[in-house]
Amino acid sequence: MTVENALKEMPVIGILRGFSQDQVFRILELYQECGFHMAEVTLNTENALSIISTAVKTFDGLFIGAGTVCDIKDYQAAKDAGSQFIVTPILDEQVVTTSVKDGIPIFPGAFSPSEVYKAWKLGATMVKVFPGGSLGYQYIKELQGPLPQIPLAPTGGVNIDNLEQFMKAGAKGVGMGGKLFLPDLINEGNWSGLKEHFLAFNQKMKQHLSASN
Repeated sequence: MTVENALKEMPVIGILRGFSQDQVFRILELYQECGFHMAEVTLNTENALSIISTAVKTFDGLFIGAGTVCDIKDYQAAKDAGSQFIVTPILDEQVVTTSVKDGIPIFPGAFSPSEVYKAWKLGATMVKVFPGGSLGYQYIKELQGPLPQIPLAPTGGVNIDNLEQFMKAGAKGVGMGGKLFLPDLINEGNWSGLKEHFLAFNQKMKQHLSASN
């Protein structure tokens, strides 16, 4: 399966920030079991590169990427760790063009129509609209009007209750951190509760995908 196919099947990129390696591995085990395919570990997580490197070798069939990649130095470290895709909070032209040249899928962060268009022209796999919560799903709909050819993945502000609204507005994917990987459940070690949450989220997304086909 490719990243592109994985996103068509389950268009969610889970964002893991600030969890320990033990927590990440338990989360990823449940996450994959519940039908998700893509997760990023942000580089401002302690031991992020080691977590990425080990997770890539451990979770066959789950795409593990690096998030919060801000410059070419970050990119090189993420690539060396074996990251299978790259996510940035900003639009750094050198990071995008290098990732495209290396054949690594990239989701650059952009906000304005000009940034979104530039990211796409540089070769983005999908453009991460960040911060996505500031203007909400209506902004995605407005961007899709003049730029329907650009696949958008709003990140920030997406939760299980407004997920369908973002997708109906034209989003081709969503990036989610604390609203998907619920910190309270994780820090309590409530893995059955987290699994229940993952399954409910998966069902909601599948219902939308089924209705839109």
